[in-house]
Amino acid sequence: MSHGHAPHQQHRASAPGSVAAAVVTCSDTRTPETDQTGAAIRAALEAAGHAVVLHRVVRDDVAEIRAAVDQALAAGARAVLVNGGTGAAPRDVAVEALRPLFDKELPGFGELFRMLSFEQVGSAAWLSRATAGTHRGAVLFALPGSPRAVGLALDRLILPELGHLVRELSR
Repeated sequence: MSHGHAPHQQHRASAPGSVAAAVVTCSDTRTPETDQTGAAIRAALEAAGHAVVLHRVVRDDVAEIRAAVDQALAAGARAVLVNGGTGAAPRDVAVEALRPLFDKELPGFGELFRMLSFEQVGSAAWLSRATAGTHRGAVLFALPGSPRAVGLALDRLILPELGHLVRELSR
């Protein structure tokens, strides 16, 4: 028996339309001027009505990534989108920087991201360690450094649920 909208639709309807977000690019080679992936994330967030309160490029270093997350939260970010550092190379440490911070891991994000990626790139999709979790009332995302991959994650997973998730974290 249905009475109006499903609960997830009601939650979305009462979710904030704008979320304060931060973009952190992990790279030993990119600069703020050459950070195409970070710029694409920022543009997508802003086009969807979200406010980007911090955008930084840091080295692929656990301490620098965590310091950028702390800076983002201090600036009021409720979502921190970290890109780069999710592969299998020894220097890829974004997951190692973020996972210990998680109050709750959101494994469905990485699982669905790899499934959608598989449709685009085939078996190489399983090489991604993309993940997400909550931390101090915010959501942290570890995304690949590829502009195409982050576009997929934003369009299909993050942007449709970002306000809903932040609303849930505020309850």
